[in-house]
Amino acid sequence: MKKDDLDQQQHQWDRAFTAEMDFFGNEPSLPARRAADRFLEGGCSLLMELGAGQGRDTLYFAGLGLRIYALEYSESGLWGIIDKGVKTGLGESISPVFHDLRKPLPFEENSIDGCFSHMLYCMAFSRAELEFLNGEIRRVLKPGGLNVYTVRHKGDAHYGQGTHLGEDLYEMNGFVVHYFDRAMVEHLAGGFDILDIEEFEEGSLPRKLFQVTLRKK
Repeated sequence: MKKDDLDQQQHQWDRAFTAEMDFFGNEPSLPARRAADRFLEGGCSLLMELGAGQGRDTLYFAGLGLRIYALEYSESGLWGIIDKGVKTGLGESISPVFHDLRKPLPFEENSIDGCFSHMLYCMAFSRAELEFLNGEIRRVLKPGGLNVYTVRHKGDAHYGQGTHLGEDLYEMNGFVVHYFDRAMVEHLAGGFDILDIEEFEEGSLPRKLFQVTLRKK
């Protein structure tokens, strides 16, 4: 995989989000609804969402009373979140942050209650970049904090299709996907306890995914 693959994906998502204000729909995702129950049960009040997209899950979390740092690499996605926050009256609970997740997270260690991301881990990140990202998440989470993420797995119909970019990365129709197996989930769980690895399906293909729930040791 070339070093500028993620930069190219930034432009791809900017175009997609600009063309359609609700690219993934306007209802919260199933993983977000599941994760919200875990966050609230654990007393989470300050959440970090990585790859917040256009904010469908961000707004859902804010509506439940959580405060959210919404990190996104697409400027058009962030502007969509800001606009929706104003229109729904939830903007005060949302802090949009433009950030490249290949760089250190802009937070103090042990300062965030929980982290959520839906299909962010399966973007155009190399294995080494995912290891770095997971280490950063562990650094900023409070002890006992939850990291809940989803990723497409190798049972997905699109795995192995399109252009192979190395590791388990494939490009199809301009979008790059990093596919996981359970060994990869377990590899990235250093410093965390694995609470759940749940399989689920989403979309019309359907996409086949893991929802992973980790707790910082």
